Amino acid sequence: MLLVPRVDLAELRRAAPGGDLDAYAREFGLPGWAALELEVERRQVLNSRDLARLDSLLANDPSLATTRMGPWSDHKGGADVLGYLAMLRFDRRRLGLPADLPGTGAMTTALIAAGAPVDGHPDIDRETPLITAASYGDAEVAQALIDAGADINAVSAPTSGGVPSGSALQHAAVYGMTAVLDVLVAAGVRITSLEMAAAAGNIDGWPLARFSAQSRLRALVFAADHQRLNVLEQLVTFGTPVNEPDADWHRLPLHTAAGGGKAAAVRWLLAHGADPTIQDPTHHSTPLDHCTHADPHEESPTHQEVAALLRPLT
Repeated sequence: MLLVPRVDLAELRRAAPGGDLDAYAREFGLPGWAALELEVERRQVLNSRDLARLDSLLANDPSLATTRMGPWSDHKGGADVLGYLAMLRFDRRRLGLPADLPGTGAMTTALIAAGAPVDGHPDIDRETPLITAASYGDAEVAQALIDAGADINAVSAPTSGGVPSGSALQHAAVYGMTAVLDVLVAAGVRITSLEMAAAAGNIDGWPLARFSAQSRLRALVFAADHQRLNVLEQLVTFGTPVNEPDADWHRLPLHTAAGGGKAAAVRWLLAHGADPTIQDPTHHSTPLDHCTHADPHEESPTHQEVAALLRPLT
């Protein structure tokens, strides 16, 4: 059995067969009712980002900083405590949390001080907490992990989701998490490709003539996704086409920028010849389709701004 994200202990009490709470807790894989209550409290403390309550919890049981979380229906394989915090902004709607979630960085620092391994559990986890923060876009957690000595160049397992064998930089770049990407670059992360240099916003020192046309196309998409207008200028001036998808991922810069609600990049691309009527080869969708078909929960004022730019042209 698995615990639902917003578990109600009173309901669980009532559901216990014959009122045997310890036996019922064991059905969830926990040793007894006290352990179940503690696991629920730990998750509630993390969700609320209540630092004082976390300090009290860890003072009574420091192992709560080092043991994995479970058994939860939304993290069936369990979750590293730092990884759970890194995913909190992404999970907030399902958890009934507000849009603004300050304090995740301070919670991360407190957990590390209590013994949480800054690079996670490599024997169990397929990625480090920093890679998780990069994938889910929590720059506050990423900064706290880096300040605590996290390996900024660690890579995920070959069997991981997201970007297999990928670094935090690659995850932040692929998922459009510019704020985390900027934190990584400021920390001196290793950049090993033109595409990642474009995402990071600086291709000086990367002679474009040495790279294939496909590499430049992919770099153009990353520059659009992260609104690196100076990089867009350099790539297009060199002759990189703005209306040609790359051969590997079939992405186009205008479609990618529109889908992410990147209004500044959309404006720049339109001004430099990007065609708003072209359909992408995978979904046969226009840039406007990419913008308006984005997850409605993720739609932002910039998505509305992009739609207003594209609608008259499509």
